[in-house]
Amino acid sequence: MKHTIPTYDLSDISEHHFFIKRMDKHYQHPENLLFDKGIHRDSHYIFTCMESGHVKMMVDFKIIESQDTSIFCILPNQVHQGLLMKDVNGWFVAVKADWVPDTVRAVFEESLEEVKPIIIDKNWIEKINASAAMLQTSFTEETFTSKEGLLIIQSLLNAFVGMFAFIYSRETASEASGENRSLQLARAFRIRVRENYKTTKSPSEYAELLNISRGYLTEVIREVTGKPAQYWIHQEIIIEAKRLLAFTHLTVKEIAYELGYSDHTYFSRLFSKLAGQPPSEFRDKNKNGK
Repeated sequence: MKHTIPTYDLSDISEHHFFIKRMDKHYQHPENLLFDKGIHRDSHYIFTCMESGHVKMMVDFKIIESQDTSIFCILPNQVHQGLLMKDVNGWFVAVKADWVPDTVRAVFEESLEEVKPIIIDKNWIEKINASAAMLQTSFTEETFTSKEGLLIIQSLLNAFVGMFAFIYSRETASEASGENRSLQLARAFRIRVRENYKTTKSPSEYAELLNISRGYLTEVIREVTGKPAQYWIHQEIIIEAKRLLAFTHLTVKEIAYELGYSDHTYFSRLFSKLAGQPPSEFRDKNKNGK
């Protein structure tokens, strides 16, 4: 195992802010895009549209499968590994976070639900194909050297990722239609937790960041999610702890410090309580980062 989980930047495969590739089962090595990196994170978004084929991946310890006409996304910093890629036709688009519109990022990063593959109909496939084809045609060095060309590229890219966001947002339409102050606050809380969980551990601190009382925060979060505020803080901590245990050879003490705990024995007790097993036992059962 390694000291850290490898994190790849888009600059590893492209000089630009995004990369687009047509995946074709007749293409010699389509799996290079997703599968040759092993267990890793990416600092960018990955948007994949499949017309046909079968893909299986591990994303943050969960196995996701996508078949036939479907779309799926991998968000920045999620740990993932390709497990199966068979007879795939479709599109692969990687985009740096700062080139994804805020409205699109909000759909994925502020969601109270997990991002999963979604089956789509042929009408959506045709629309996404047309958008991707235009984007790929415009993806030339000449286009990137002019201000006007960049505007065209960014407009086409916004249309492409915008369709993904629209489809995903429809999946939570019932939730969105009831948008109110409580739901907005719950989303804001989740964002703050994702950004600060290594340094900020208590609901009181997050309440202060959001300029509300702890009592109001805990009441709202339980009302909206069915779980207490502390649960969501612990969720971010535990998933990152599991990543580091399974995919690096950092010691438990080093992992505790990495996650903001000066007392590694306290961290071990917390992990055991949340995961149902001690850190060492979890590592022994999940040695996938060899």
